[in-house]
Amino acid sequence: MEKLEAQKEIREEIEEESLKGKYLTFIVCEETYGIQIRYVTEIVGIQTITEMPEMPEYIKGVINLRGKIIPVMDVRLRFGMQEHVYDDRTCIVVIDYNEITYGLIVDSVSEVIAIGEDSITETPNLYAESSGFVKNIGKIDAVVILLLDCERLLMERTASILR
Repeated sequence: MEKLEAQKEIREEIEEESLKGKYLTFIVCEETYGIQIRYVTEIVGIQTITEMPEMPEYIKGVINLRGKIIPVMDVRLRFGMQEHVYDDRTCIVVIDYNEITYGLIVDSVSEVIAIGEDSITETPNLYAESSGFVKNIGKIDAVVILLLDCERLLMERTASILR
C-alpha cells in the first residue's frame, strides 16, 4: 500500500513539474492575460447563464456543466471594464482553485504558452496601489502578457459570496 502511495506522489510531482511555467492566454478588452494552466480544467463556449439575485455585477450567475453547477464571473466586469456583448468567440474558462470550481468569461482564448522565469517580471509599484489582479508580467518577444493572481481574482470577496 505504501508503495502505491509513493508512486502516486511521484506521478503528481512529475505532473506538477510539467505544468510549471505554462499559462493559458486569453483576451479581455484587447489585452492578453495569462492564468497558470494548473488551475484550468476546460474551456467551453458561452452558454445559458442562470442569474442569481443579490450578487455583485461581475458574478453573472451559474451554469449547469454536465450536471455540475458552476458560478461564472465576467472578467471584464471584475476588472471594472465596460460590459461586452457575448459572441461566438466568447468562452468560459473553467478553473479549480482551492477545491472550488469557477467559470471565467473571457472575450476569447488564445493558446497555452510556456513562459520562463527569466521572462517574468514583477508589476510596477504603482500598479500595486490599484486592483492587484495582475501578479506578474510575462514577456514573449514583443508581446506583454498580464499574469493573473488567481487568489486575488477569485478569493478576495467572491469566495465568501459563492460558498
